[in-house]
Amino acid sequence: MPPETALLESRALRDSVVVRTEVLDRIKVLAMLPDGLHVTTRMVAAYFEVGDQAIKSIAKRHREELCSHGLVTLRGSELRFFERSNLDLSKESYPQGRAHLTLFPRRAVLNVAMLLRDSDVARRVRTYLLDVEQSSHGRRTTQDPPGGSVGARLRSVEECLGDVGSALRDLGPVIARTSARLERMEQRLVAMDGRLLFLDRRLDNTERIVCGISER
Repeated sequence: MPPETALLESRALRDSVVVRTEVLDRIKVLAMLPDGLHVTTRMVAAYFEVGDQAIKSIAKRHREELCSHGLVTLRGSELRFFERSNLDLSKESYPQGRAHLTLFPRRAVLNVAMLLRDSDVARRVRTYLLDVEQSSHGRRTTQDPPGGSVGARLRSVEECLGDVGSALRDLGPVIARTSARLERMEQRLVAMDGRLLFLDRRLDNTERIVCGISER
């Protein structure tokens, strides 16, 4: 197994393991924004127990690499919409009237762990990540015939299920919030139906009154 410092030097090695975002929560729970998909620069810094400036420096020096793994900077109407949907619901405090906001998905956070030198948490993530990758590689290189053994196929399925589980964990909060919003919309529609029914009855009463007056 290569030393954890190898990840600091090799982008190819980083790219080969960046999908293993489940490693982050094995070392330390990563608090997410209400959308369940992103964290801010401040939250990344808190996870790695470093200052905000250290994360900003990493993002500046390795912008292209991090963007390839989902880093995004919001401005204008996109920023305002995201703030209304997420930051207002977050326990974190944020300055008002900001011009932009940088967001990191889990893959970009793992990418930061493979670039950040002066963080004990980042070093632990790198070491654990390489251990997991080495273990997985060892399972793939057993003496089973390629594609022919039931055991090999089961191991392949298990690895795929591990990736699916990580993706479902990321999507879980989003699905929950979407369901809650749909439920609120349904409640509003029910209320609107009640109001329309009330108006319809009032119109019927008005028509009967008008008809009565006409007959007189």
